[in-house]
Amino acid sequence: MRAFAPGSVTAVFAPAESGDESRGASMAIEDGVVASVRAADETQILLDGEGTDFEPVSGVLDELGCTARVELEHDIPIGCGFGASGAATLATALAANAEFGLGRSREDLVHASHVAEVNAGTGLGDVFIQTAGGALMSDGSGRRRWEPTDAIEYVSFGGMATSETLGNPDLMARIGRVGGKTLDSLPREPSLERLTRDAWSFAREIELPTDTVRDTVADVETAGGAASMAMLGETVFAVGVEDVLPNRTTVSFSGAHLL
Repeated sequence: MRAFAPGSVTAVFAPAESGDESRGASMAIEDGVVASVRAADETQILLDGEGTDFEPVSGVLDELGCTARVELEHDIPIGCGFGASGAATLATALAANAEFGLGRSREDLVHASHVAEVNAGTGLGDVFIQTAGGALMSDGSGRRRWEPTDAIEYVSFGGMATSETLGNPDLMARIGRVGGKTLDSLPREPSLERLTRDAWSFAREIELPTDTVRDTVADVETAGGAASMAMLGETVFAVGVEDVLPNRTTVSFSGAHLL
């Protein structure tokens, strides 16, 4: 059985009081991860045909009580701020549920994927965006979804250790303060341009962008667009430009689904 989950780009986030999820503004994108799942005597996970230790994927299989061979294909960079671990985990959960006839509800599968991500230290809420599709804002008063149609360009120069960032109390306190302020200032359904510009102010204030990211954002702004840094990766996403960055996609409205 095969399932697809879109990648997600988080523009702004702040830890929630519960500590196992986050407030934020994010969007699902058409580029993502496909998981192919079939029964096996022991769990084996392959990424681009090679065996890998993908902790949240093995974790969600454990929670579902399955052993399986999982083959992952992706058209988003891994570990670079596109929610690839969440997409892989959610797609695996959907495919395993169908493959083994588990009868679990979508809500249960999303929750199991979220717990597996939290336990692995790889994310705090990507799967909620990836199951819903569209753009999603969680500001403490619930989740709001809308469907912007802007094209999004992106480029990635590498990853950042999500677990190290989430485990740094001083940095997380700063992110909580600045991210909360930024989210509170956004309108109910901001344009992607407004969200991106505010996200860049957030990224600079928490002092995460590298020189490469700063230079790339400057190039986009010179071309008349808006750009910011994906959380968390040395990755730039942009709106309002064409052929400035090498990859181009759109917001995925459908969310994760079986193929």
